[in-house]
Amino acid sequence: MAESDPWEYSLYIPNDPRAVTVCRRTLRLILTMHGLIRLVDTAELLATELVSNAVRHTKGPAALRVRWSAGVLRIGAWDASPEPPEPPGVLEQLADLERGRGLALVRACADLWGWQPLTRDGNRGKYVWCDLVAA
Repeated sequence: MAESDPWEYSLYIPNDPRAVTVCRRTLRLILTMHGLIRLVDTAELLATELVSNAVRHTKGPAALRVRWSAGVLRIGAWDASPEPPEPPGVLEQLADLERGRGLALVRACADLWGWQPLTRDGNRGKYVWCDLVAA
């Protein structure tokens, strides 16, 4: 499979803080196997923030979705809450806080990010995503 061929993985997780580590390690393995090791560190940071938000702020299951297409890695987290995410603050103003930096980090490190309401298998929720351009 060439690096340019598109692919996608989904990992469904329980509402459990340990699932964040499972997602991070799984993402590292996926990117390594696809020859995208140069994206691993930033991708792990972004996935950790998105998935930990999904686990921390909702009560239901969640999912990590990773998609590669046309030189862009999209990392997303689905959760069961239809409530929009809190808008990200300015990272520099949040530096000393223990919480609340997640989407500010995503906004600072990703090339693009966003969210959308999502219905899947009869479950309502949202999908928060970010893109990393490989170039």
